[in-house]
Amino acid sequence: MPTSPGIQEPVPALLQRVLRRVVVDHAAEQRRRPPAVLHAGLPGAGPGHIRTFEIRPGECLDLALRTEIVEAMCRDSLAQDVVPLLWLTRAPDGPDLEDLAWAAAVGCAGPELGVSLDLVVVTRRSWRDPRSGAGRTWSRLRVPAATSAG
Repeated sequence: MPTSPGIQEPVPALLQRVLRRVVVDHAAEQRRRPPAVLHAGLPGAGPGHIRTFEIRPGECLDLALRTEIVEAMCRDSLAQDVVPLLWLTRAPDGPDLEDLAWAAAVGCAGPELGVSLDLVVVTRRSWRDPRSGAGRTWSRLRVPAATSAG
């Protein structure tokens, strides 16, 4: 039986550091209950290099529409010969079915784009690959204080 696609254990050290940064960035979000957002790009590359799609609560998106969204979000990176990472930021008690629905869309979009894409689900204390189950959770995560320019 073939193994699940997605990030497999052990996760390379560099990717672990990148994903920790994604978790720290999400933990620094000022809103008490931020919306679920799908991101595509290279974490830490800056806002101009990352595409986002805010997922509204109760919004009905089928697999075809989700796949089109993922493909559209990845095209800029792929045009620059960069395979983007996709990450879904959400509250820790978010719906697992939504995670799997987005993972299915990523799984469909990759072959259509001719690349292998990965998706991780990020909360304020963890990241997890919904397809393989690989992930990491922190009980205490240090978030750098915001610095003011001046």
